[in-house]
Amino acid sequence: MSYGLAVWEGDRPGDGVIAGKVCTQPYDRYIDTAEDLPASPRIAEYVAALLARWVDLTEDEEDTSPWSTGPLIGEAAGPFIYFPMRYNMAEEASAYAADLAASMGLVCDDPQARRLRP
Repeated sequence: MSYGLAVWEGDRPGDGVIAGKVCTQPYDRYIDTAEDLPASPRIAEYVAALLARWVDLTEDEEDTSPWSTGPLIGEAAGPFIYFPMRYNMAEEASAYAADLAASMGLVCDDPQARRLRP
C-alpha cells in the first residue's frame, strides 16, 4: 500500500476540496499524457531537496527510502509532481515533503485526506 502527495507551482486553492479539483488539471495536462515533459526548475529543486533527506528508491540499498517509485524525478512533469511513498513511512515523509513544499512556495495537496498541507 502507498500514500501519495501532489505538489505544484501556482496559487494555493482555498481548501482541500477545491485543491482536489484543481489538482486534476495539472495531473491531466502534465502526467496523464503521452508527452514526456521534464520537471520545471522549481520542481526539480524540490525533488533534489527531498532526495537530500532520503535516498532515491533506485539507490536504496538499506531499505530506508520512503519513496514507492524511482527515480523520484520520473514522477514529475513541468510544474507538477505526484509521488507515492511507502505507507509505513508516510507520516514522517509526507510531513517533511509538505513543509518543504510550503517553504519553497509550492502547493501541496493530500488527496487521501482531501486537504491541503501543511
